[in-house]
Amino acid sequence: MEIPDDLLYTEEHEWIRQVGDSLVRIGITDYAQDQLGDVVYVELPPVGKEVAKDDVLVEVESTKSVGEVYAPFAGKVTDVNEKISQSPELVNQSPYEDGWLVLMSVDDEMPADGLLDAGRYRDLTE
Repeated sequence: MEIPDDLLYTEEHEWIRQVGDSLVRIGITDYAQDQLGDVVYVELPPVGKEVAKDDVLVEVESTKSVGEVYAPFAGKVTDVNEKISQSPELVNQSPYEDGWLVLMSVDDEMPADGLLDAGRYRDLTE
């Protein structure tokens, strides 16, 4: 199972990559996609949607179940990965690169409260 050291993680198995001062890219971890099984559909939010911390951001449907991706903090959806709509299997094949889900602007400075570094996420999933 791949857990890149340069990302932050949530206990709900989302990953966060800071890509600008107030911009973050969000997806689900390798562990999460493995637990879901083959992803067959992803419901992405509309660009411009404002979300509060812990709001449902994305729904991911697989052959086994439906999973929800939660907003790790308050902000606004600035972009979505349109490739996922046509090829949801990218979430399984490349969860940290081609399978990213949304780009969000964060309302305030990115809070680290409740986020895990790679080592702590490894401990959670072992």
